[in-house]
Amino acid sequence: MEPDFTRYSCQIALPGFGEATQQLLQKAKVLVVGAGGLGCPALQYLTAAGVGAIGVVDYDTVSIGNLHRQILYNPSDAGLKKVIVACERLQKQNPGIKLIPYDLKITSDNVIGILMDYDIIVDGTDNFETRYLLNDAAVLLGKPLVYGAIYQYEGQVAVWNVKNADGTFSPNYRDLFPHVDATQIPNCADGGVIPTLAGIIGCMQANEVIKYLTQNGEFLAGKVLIFDAQTLQSRVIKIGEVTKTKIENLDQTIDIPSITAKELESGSFELIDVRTIQERDLYDIGGKHIPIEEIEENLDYFDDGKLRVLYCETGKRSGEAVKLIRLKYPNAKVYSLEGGLNTISRLQ
Repeated sequence: MEPDFTRYSCQIALPGFGEATQQLLQKAKVLVVGAGGLGCPALQYLTAAGVGAIGVVDYDTVSIGNLHRQILYNPSDAGLKKVIVACERLQKQNPGIKLIPYDLKITSDNVIGILMDYDIIVDGTDNFETRYLLNDAAVLLGKPLVYGAIYQYEGQVAVWNVKNADGTFSPNYRDLFPHVDATQIPNCADGGVIPTLAGIIGCMQANEVIKYLTQNGEFLAGKVLIFDAQTLQSRVIKIGEVTKTKIENLDQTIDIPSITAKELESGSFELIDVRTIQERDLYDIGGKHIPIEEIEENLDYFDDGKLRVLYCETGKRSGEAVKLIRLKYPNAKVYSLEGGLNTISRLQ
């Protein structure tokens, strides 16, 4: 029985595309890590285009504060698991493909086992630990990885680790950023982001996936596209043809212990505010003030066995601070306030 290509007729009509190219998409397996601002549009267009199997990895829940850019969800989904809602909604959009949910956090223990089953990976994450982990695992497995990042009005897109004709591989994330101090870079929730930028960059990521799977067009291997949403100007920076990094193993994931706002109310903890002085002047819930950029010079303060909870606006920076402390003192009794002050305000 011939496959029904009715829903794909417009893309099949493209010069150089055709039914054979559509079948390449139907046989492909794509993994999207992160079902947030970038993952939502990327997933919607990969689903609509007819990619045969799409894995979706996310362990977070839907939040009202993210709905302006996470356009797969609505207010009634608040508190539900993103990956479950996303897969159910996408499956209805295209019943002819397979959606595979992974309700978990990517770690050094599971990343290889998850990535190895897919042809290409889409990085839609919002933290540097996972970004490096995905990059390094993709390199070890010889898999291409489509990178996307957004902050305020600027976005970036690239395709890492593409195999060249001579058997070498194109540059990867560590060729551009060997190491990043994540404590110095705010995330979208803290620094802000224009919502349309997530849609633009997420769609670009989906476009790179489709080009790679169909071998149709010139994709961003060895290059980074930088897009400015305010001016609508973009530029492509060339990195090189071949990677200059050597990745032989994965960095071990560090567990970040956290507590919820309700647990904070019922326990006895010393509070540590890791935000800026400007943020603290606007609103705080008490405790000692140690900005995140000063955590490293105060590490010994946390090695006395006292229970402490670190907090910021969203829990991202406090999580990074807890990680820094536990790197030096693995048994330090420090916790990150899960969801940050946003969860406190919702309870009041």
